[in-house]
Amino acid sequence: MDLRLTDKVVVVTGAASGIGQATARLLTEEGAVVVGVDRDPVDAGLGARGTAVQADLTDPAAPARVIAAVLEQHGRIDALVNNAGGLQARSSFLDITDEQWLATFDLNFHAARRMSRAAVPAMLGGGSLVHVGSDSARLPEIGNMDYAAAKLSLLALSTSLATEFSPRGIRSNVVIPGPTRTPLYDRPGGFGDQAAELWSTDRESAITRMVTEIRPLLTGRIGQPDDVAQVVAYLVSPLSRQVTAAEWDVDGGALRQI
Repeated sequence: MDLRLTDKVVVVTGAASGIGQATARLLTEEGAVVVGVDRDPVDAGLGARGTAVQADLTDPAAPARVIAAVLEQHGRIDALVNNAGGLQARSSFLDITDEQWLATFDLNFHAARRMSRAAVPAMLGGGSLVHVGSDSARLPEIGNMDYAAAKLSLLALSTSLATEFSPRGIRSNVVIPGPTRTPLYDRPGGFGDQAAELWSTDRESAITRMVTEIRPLLTGRIGQPDDVAQVVAYLVSPLSRQVTAAEWDVDGGALRQI
């Protein structure tokens, strides 16, 4: 299917790995000119015409600098994918410090808010905002409560942006991944290793148990970055022109509600 993205300028944050990298690669394959933003080097997925901007989006001044650089180089912005995020496992509400709360919100909420604030003026008249949330927003647990709170705030932000700017041509939607096999699971000491140690097993067996027993997914498999990227690409595309103020779950059926 042609997503009609040829020559569209799309900014993707958190593009160095995981969902962001998969999204940048797919959009590039669809003909978009992708600007990948990350605090780590973005060295894959951008094709010959794409560009990389290295920036730490927890710096309040960074988003405005990033958008200014994109406009200087490409002259416009057609879409922004707010994907940058991350979490640290917590043991108790009582153990989360003020500094940790603030750092979690800086990365998972304020970075998207500031990027949107910087990009929206250049997108008036036609564009798409896509924010990558998390099923943790609806399924908070002891180990992720600061992250869950930040991602819940992102849902409110997206709906507010859609309410104000859809009449001016800018749609805003949220994609909500469930458990997804990103470096969060595979890095040394990450969720995979933590679960393996807890259950005295190997990493692969622990991850399988997570998605079949602990948080059973109807699909019976952990999500892959491409599963999320394909939905993001559709919401970036003009094919989704009637979709705004929406939440799209890509969670294998983890969140089952009416």
